[in-house]
Amino acid sequence: MLNVLIIGASSGIGKELAHSLSEKGHYVWGTYYTNEILENRDNLQYFQLNVFEGKFNLDFLPDVIDGFVYCPGSINLKPFYRIKPEEFLQDYELQVVGSIKILQNVLPKIQKSKNGSIIFFSTVAVKIGLPFHTLVSTSKGAIEGLTKALAAELAPKIRVNCIAPSLTDTPLAAQLLNTEQKREANAQKHPLKRIGTANDIASMAAFLLSSESSWITGQVFYVDGGMSSIKT
Repeated sequence: MLNVLIIGASSGIGKELAHSLSEKGHYVWGTYYTNEILENRDNLQYFQLNVFEGKFNLDFLPDVIDGFVYCPGSINLKPFYRIKPEEFLQDYELQVVGSIKILQNVLPKIQKSKNGSIIFFSTVAVKIGLPFHTLVSTSKGAIEGLTKALAAELAPKIRVNCIAPSLTDTPLAAQLLNTEQKREANAQKHPLKRIGTANDIASMAAFLLSSESSWITGQVFYVDGGMSSIKT
C-alpha cells in the first residue's frame, strides 16, 4: 500500500484521485485551502494548507511518502494586453513556487520510499498554443521544465512525471462549460468528441503513482482526447 500526499484534494481531479486511491486501500493525506472537507476516513485524512505561506506544518504526515501530487491551479483566460505583469507573478507563485516549496519540505520523506513518484499538472495549451492562454501556459511551461530537470536529478530513486490535460469537467473549468452550447462546442474540438472527466485524469495519475509505471520518468502525458496529436 502507498502513502500519498495530494496537495489540492478538495475538488476536481485531486478529490477524484484521493477517493480512488483510498478505495483501493492506499493511505492518502489530502490538503484543502478554502473548501473544507470533513469526510475523513481511516485511510483518507484532510488538512488545511495555504500554498502561499512561507512555512508549512506537515507534522501530520508519516515518515515515508511514496507519492506526491500537486493539483492547485487556475484558468484565467483573457487577451495578453489585458494581463498585468503582477498577474503572471501571482499565477507563477501558485502553480510553480507553491509546488517547489512544499516538495522541498517533504522530499526527505519521499527519498525514503522504495517507489517514490512525483506528479505535476500542465495543460495541452503549452504544446499546441491556444489564444488567451498566455497566463496559464507561462506557468505550466515552467512546470514541464521542472518535471524534466527534477526527473534527471532524482533518478533512479524517484520518478517525476507530468500530466497535461485538455479542458476537463471540474469546478475549475465551470465557467467554460456552464451552458450546453459551450459544452458541445468544446467537445467538438476534441477528436474523441467529448469533454474530459476528473476520472480520466485521476486514472492516469493513479497509474503513474503505482509500481506498474516503474520504468517511466521525465514524461509529459497528454490526456486530452487526442487534441494535441491528431486532427479528425
